[in-house]
Amino acid sequence: MQTETPKIATVDTSYSIVRIKTELLSGLTVALALVPEAVAFAFVAGVHPLVGLYAAFMVGLITAVFGGRPGMISGATGALAVVMVSLVALHGVEYLFATVVLMGIIQILAGVFKLGKFIRMVPHPVMLGFVNGLAIVIFLAQLGQFQIADTNGQMVWMEGSSMYIMLGLVALTMGIIYFTSRVTKAIPAPLVGIFAISMLVIWLGLDARTVGDLASIAGGLPEFHVPAVPFTLETLWIILPYSIILAAIGLIESLLTLNLVSELTETHGGASKECIAQGAANTVTGLFGGMGGCAMIGQSMINVTSGGRKRLSGISAALFLLAFILFGSSLIEQIPLAALVGVMFMVVIATFAWSSFRILNKIPLHDAFVLILVSAVTVYSDLAIAVVVGVIVSALVYAWESAKKIHVIVETSDNGTKVYKVDGPLFFGSAANFSDLFDYANDPDDIIIDFENSRVVDHSGLQAIDSLAERYSSAGKQLHLRHLSEDCLDLLHKAQNMVEISVLEDPRYGVATDYKK
Repeated sequence: MQTETPKIATVDTSYSIVRIKTELLSGLTVALALVPEAVAFAFVAGVHPLVGLYAAFMVGLITAVFGGRPGMISGATGALAVVMVSLVALHGVEYLFATVVLMGIIQILAGVFKLGKFIRMVPHPVMLGFVNGLAIVIFLAQLGQFQIADTNGQMVWMEGSSMYIMLGLVALTMGIIYFTSRVTKAIPAPLVGIFAISMLVIWLGLDARTVGDLASIAGGLPEFHVPAVPFTLETLWIILPYSIILAAIGLIESLLTLNLVSELTETHGGASKECIAQGAANTVTGLFGGMGGCAMIGQSMINVTSGGRKRLSGISAALFLLAFILFGSSLIEQIPLAALVGVMFMVVIATFAWSSFRILNKIPLHDAFVLILVSAVTVYSDLAIAVVVGVIVSALVYAWESAKKIHVIVETSDNGTKVYKVDGPLFFGSAANFSDLFDYANDPDDIIIDFENSRVVDHSGLQAIDSLAERYSSAGKQLHLRHLSEDCLDLLHKAQNMVEISVLEDPRYGVATDYKK
């Protein structure tokens, strides 16, 4: 039984005045939410806040223009930042820029060779686990805003009035977003919440933490800058492992987000096109002093729920962010963090697949296990590892279940020939069971194995047939293979030149097939 992720109704996507307004307002909302995220992830990676902001601007702009999923938002992310921190600590920020350039090149090659199509191999339970795990990660990331530095520079939880004000403003923001979304779609509800809470804090003079308390976001245009690292093999060996890991994490998160947004909006996205766009964005970002990035599920959800459907929303979000850096830093720095936390909490609620609780006792036990496992690994490790683990576990479970399905129906023809009709796939998981299905000692001199309802899948299957033929040959009996499919025949004929199997031609075995190539 499969569950459907709740759909967000599509809207008119023609470029009418209403559509342009919706796209621009969605972009503005996303840009406001990008600021604290980019600054926070820059701190995680150990670089200047502008390095994160430049990445959010450049990656967001390039992927919005050229990406495979209109309406999806990209920027600096925590999943990449946690990998970057050790590189920056050991070798400095210039090595980070070089790594991001190489990361982008790897992603471009992944798109050129159409490796993005393999994202379809991710099972539905893994997708649900990814969504739930990422929602939890987004939630936990916001808890840092409820902490302040004490006199020793240690982060401690807020207390007293500061905590009450923070909690009250977060709750009020969430309430405004909830009710606004049910009253009107003309203005994105998150934008209304941010504006209302900002005005309330300024009007009442509340002592609430603002974006400016994190860092100043004022700066100029990013400048072209070739990473100041030695162009040697030693440098390559330093940055290559990080580049591969970052490229993999970035592509996995981007492609899963692409699938999620496509499902929500009931549209389609181009995986290979997204890989190339992400790669180009990171290559450019590394050459302009940015920390690189990938798709952001939180901001993508804000955009989608705010009505953003076309490239204009992503483009405007990037340009608004640049405008904040160049001209509007003094205003943006007055926005209360509580308002942005409230927006992200609403994203968490919208992102989490609540239906997964309802279906846990209705789906196969192994699917429920994979769902929970991927969620847990996403929270405690990172997305890439979680998805890989989920796919591997799902594949092993499938192999185990398929291995138990192979069996034979035994018949005897009028001339005394014994026929084994095989049912189920013959592959590495079922090869041992396959060999146990035959009675070598008591079978007649002529045996037929009928593969009409079976397929020989891999080398282990070939080896199982080879071993079977050898046993019958040693007993002085003749084995025939019947109803092999064309792909099985191709596999067997190709194997003659690659592995020690000669069940078709070796006279020592005396094995024949009923079909000739």
